[in-house]
Parts: sequence; C-alpha cells; structure tokens
Amino acid sequence: MKPGTSTSFGPVKQVDAGRLSVGYAEAGPPDGPAVVLLHGWPYDIHSFADVTPALASAGYRVIVPFVCGYGTTRFLSDDAPRNGQQAALAADVIAHMDALGIDRAILAGFDWGARSANFIAALWPDRCKALVSVSGYLIGSQAGGAAPLPPAAEHAWWYQFYFGTERGRGGYRTYRREFAKLIWKLASPKWAFDDATFARTAAAFNNPDHVEIVIHNYRWRISLAEGEPPYDDLEARLAGAPPIAVPTITLEGDANGAPHPDPSAYASKFTGKYEHRSVSGGVGHNLPQEAPQAFAQAIADVDGF
Repeated sequence: MKPGTSTSFGPVKQVDAGRLSVGYAEAGPPDGPAVVLLHGWPYDIHSFADVTPALASAGYRVIVPFVCGYGTTRFLSDDAPRNGQQAALAADVIAHMDALGIDRAILAGFDWGARSANFIAALWPDRCKALVSVSGYLIGSQAGGAAPLPPAAEHAWWYQFYFGTERGRGGYRTYRREFAKLIWKLASPKWAFDDATFARTAAAFNNPDHVEIVIHNYRWRISLAEGEPPYDDLEARLAGAPPIAVPTITLEGDANGAPHPDPSAYASKFTGKYEHRSVSGGVGHNLPQEAPQAFAQAIADVDGF
C-alpha cells in the first residue's frame, strides 16, 4: 500500500452524540466488525485516508470521526464549555459509538486519538474489542503533568507552554496553519508531504471551536485550566494509571520527532495479549498516514489475538 494512494473519503456524515454533532467518514459493510480510527493534533481524518479503504475491503465497518474542534464536528449548544480535557474527548467517542449503535469496536489511533483509545480500553473494556495505539500507553493526569522533566524533555513540549500564555492563544489563532505545518515537520522530519496533503487536513482547523479546544486541552494537562465536574470521577480513575487488559498492539515509527515514551517504559501496563512493533523507513509521528500498511495490518492482526 503506497502512502497517498487515497486522498479523500465519501460524503462526511453527521450524527448527534452527547454534547456534539459529530462529523465522520464511514466505509465498509454496515454489518461488518467495527473499527473506530481516532486522529490527533494537528491532524484530521485524512491521516486514515489509505487505511480506511484497506480495512473496508477486508470487511470491516470503518468509522473515522472528526475529533471535537475539527472539521464538521460542532457543539450542540452554544453555551457548552469548549472543553478539550482528556476524559471529555474519550467520552465523546463512547457517545458517538452509542449514537451509531456500535456496542464494541476495535479502537486505533495516534496522538490525541491514541490517548482516547487508551482511556476507553482501560475504563470501558467491554466497548473495546482490541486496541492499536501509536506510542503505547498514554494515560496521564494533571498530577503527572505537574512533575518537572529533564530540560531536553521539557524543550520537546515547548508548544504546550506557549499555549499556556495569551500570546500563545493569539498566535495559534492567527497562525494555526503555519503552526500545524511546523509541527508536522518537527514530528515527522523524514515525511515528504506535499502542499495538497497538508491543505486537505488544514481545512479541518477552520472549525470555529478549534483554537479553544486545542488551548484548553494543553492548558488542562498542566493545570492551567479546569475541567468539568461531570468528568471528575473518570479523571480520578485515570490518575491511578489503570492497566489495559484488552488485546493490544503498540506501534512506534523510527523517526518520531514528537515526545514519546520508550516502549520498555509502558509494556507492563498492557496485561492482556500484547505486542509492540517498530516501524522502520523514516516513519514519524503521523504513523497511519506515513505507514498505512503497517497500521492497517496491526488492526487486522490484533483482531485475531
């Protein structure tokens, strides 16, 4: 499967789910086993443009939602807090599955999407048949985010601290496309994406809530923004770093320029059938788009665990 073979989806669908009207792409037979593909920041559903038809042709029902603050996903209420905390984004996935009548699915994602998939696998294992997670175990907490890191590691999170300032909020609002392109280059230094590839995804950042969701997400992580009380219990459970027992394959590219843990640091968190795979060939952070064959194969393989 050559990356970039597929560049678009069919018409984006909409469904009311929880606090959102979720925009999503769907492919494959409606009665096939469900796979939910979850993107991160600053990316969108096009990270799975090649993975989706491959899985659909294998008989899977593939669901690819725009995360809150991206694409056509909108809040149902103008008065709803623009909350990007981790538990809220995971709860959005459960609400979307409920709205589509999906009781159980294979969850697969990277960046924010892998984080949400981790949370669901840990807290709602009955809803997650199996997990594919780029960069492994990504469950965190505000307490964990308060712990200082060595200088080189802190430097890798520069944008999180920038977003903690009003200058950062204004800078991201004004230069969100330039900011995203910089992150793409830093996170995937060997990925030779073209302008058209970037433009397809960058359109998703025109969502009216995009900036506020991104800023809140990163401020919440380092306790510069509060979450919402309805998610307090979920966050308390996540703060205990619960193990993940569902069948799991973790993936890591050999050229991931974004902050990520070493696989040896999280292997013990996966207590069910588990495998880690390193993906070579200059593969960076956006692994599903850069190495779609490896990502799709991991989903098919974990389904057989």
